[in-house]
Amino acid sequence: MKKVHPEFAFQSRELEGQIEGTLGDPPNRKNYDMMVQALVSEYAGGDGLDDVNMMAFALVDRIRFTDPKGLIREAYDYEGGDPAKVFAMANCDGDDEGRAMYAAICDNHPELARQAIVTAFLYKNQARWEDDDQSLDQLARDDEGDDDELDESSADDGFTQLFDQDGGERE
Repeated sequence: MKKVHPEFAFQSRELEGQIEGTLGDPPNRKNYDMMVQALVSEYAGGDGLDDVNMMAFALVDRIRFTDPKGLIREAYDYEGGDPAKVFAMANCDGDDEGRAMYAAICDNHPELARQAIVTAFLYKNQARWEDDDQSLDQLARDDEGDDDELDESSADDGFTQLFDQDGGERE
């Protein structure tokens, strides 16, 4: 499995939460489809929110990926990369409105569209990548136990009172 940029991992998880939240419990496909259709129409018309997740949400059900390995490589760098290169790795050729949306976001918001395409790819291909483990358990494993050193070298009361204009008296 390949590592991806932490921001792409975050955006992919956010997209998953957004989709699940829109579907609801129990899933209401009609509301979900209405939301997606509204987003697609907005972006196809050249409008829409300048938001990676909203754009990825509009793309996720219509986009087809033609170069998965290339998209994984693009997921290493969130801010950089060549948008035109990413645009060539996917398409929305299934219907006219999808094609219009894809063309509009690529023309009007190239960097944002690049990020949204990669985010949608990561969401739909979760088995192809892994995120850095930022859990408390993992962070504790990497801890070298140097917390005691900070306590020993911290300033004592005499030193801190030099800078305390109230003389340590607090209300």
